[in-house]
Parts: sequence; structure tokens; C-alpha cells
Amino acid sequence: NGDYISDQLAAMVGGIGIAPGANINYQTGHAIFEATHGTAPDIVGKEKANPCSLLLSGVMMLEYMGWNEAGRLITASLERLFEEGCATPDLARFMQNGKPQTTSQFVQKTIANL
Repeated sequence: NGDYISDQLAAMVGGIGIAPGANINYQTGHAIFEATHGTAPDIVGKEKANPCSLLLSGVMMLEYMGWNEAGRLITASLERLFEEGCATPDLARFMQNGKPQTTSQFVQKTIANL
């Protein structure tokens, strides 16, 4: 099952909370970009959600449309945050200098880095 394989590969980069997703029909050119994880109802309203999968799916969409510079800006912003140890709790716990951020804090810092 491809779903199991994709989950295993996502674990190599930090889990499905950070892995982007795309469904592309290379015959028609139609594409859908989405977060690879589910809805996570257990953390609704708790400011623990990791927005990276959705953000990086957006980067893939921008690149697909040829807006490479916009995608690079978002990626660079995320890289700076990770270098500083800023991450949502699911990733921060694995960082030596991890500084857990709420979802809102992480998104605001991502925007500020743009």
C-alpha cells in the first residue's frame, strides 16, 4: 500500500506533519496540493498543529505554477526557524536547541521571516 510507504518515508524527514503532498495528473496537467496528514481532531483548539505540511504543499504548488521565488522565500523562512530551534511541539522535542512554539507563534514567525 502506497500510504504505508509514504508514511515511512515521511518519518525520515520529521513525520507526516512536515511532509508535503501533491496529486498530479501529468497527462492533463491538473494538480491538487494538500497536507499529507489527517485532520487531527485530538488537538483541535490546542495550538499544537504543525502547519509545515500545508506550507510546504503550498511551496510545491507555487513551484508547479512557476512561481519559484515565492516558494524559495517560504522554504528559507522555515529553514531559518528550524536553525533557531523554533518549531511546533512535535518537532521541537527532537531538536537539541528546541523551542516549542504554538501554531500561531510558529506561523507569525514564518511570516516575519519572509
